Amino acid sequence: MTRPFFRLFLALAFSTFSLVANAANVDEDFRLAAKLHRGGDTNQAISLWKQWADKGNADAAYNLAVIHQHGDGVALDYGKAMQWYRVAADQGDKASQIQIGLMYQIGQGVAINEEEAHRWFTAHRKHHMHHLHTPQMAAWREQARALLDVRDRREQLAASGKNSDQVLAELKQRAGLSAERPTATAALSSETQIR
Repeated sequence: MTRPFFRLFLALAFSTFSLVANAANVDEDFRLAAKLHRGGDTNQAISLWKQWADKGNADAAYNLAVIHQHGDGVALDYGKAMQWYRVAADQGDKASQIQIGLMYQIGQGVAINEEEAHRWFTAHRKHHMHHLHTPQMAAWREQARALLDVRDRREQLAASGKNSDQVLAELKQRAGLSAERPTATAALSSETQIR
């Protein structure tokens, strides 16, 4: 029984070590690519970024898109920029989605298309729309509505109390009745006859 647990533990330890080592490699390669790019050796930087972009790294694809969009060390190529932005955007990279939207909005390498621009600007929001329909979110929305209703009723009640006192004071003032002078009611004597 302990042997399967030991194997599972070894497998988890090895996979964790592999992930940490892979993350370290990505960071090292990104630092090296940035250093190469700043030093003017853009072709080597591109080969490092392409290697990681082909493995699914959105940051590498974004870097490739940026240098092609701005002609930074390479020839200006909006088509390649769009291609790499799409690779990163398809992996959920928000900055790439915004850049694609901007390219469609101003017509950079593509025809101006405001609807497509809007679709890319809001793409990251649609990814989270499924959360709106979970029972927990529905319960939280209902709780928030109830709290807002209670707050609004309290504010309305407080405002109506002030308003009614102000209205009575204004009516008394218009009628010529002051707050100091009590109002007297006329009383009929028992000897008075009404006809």
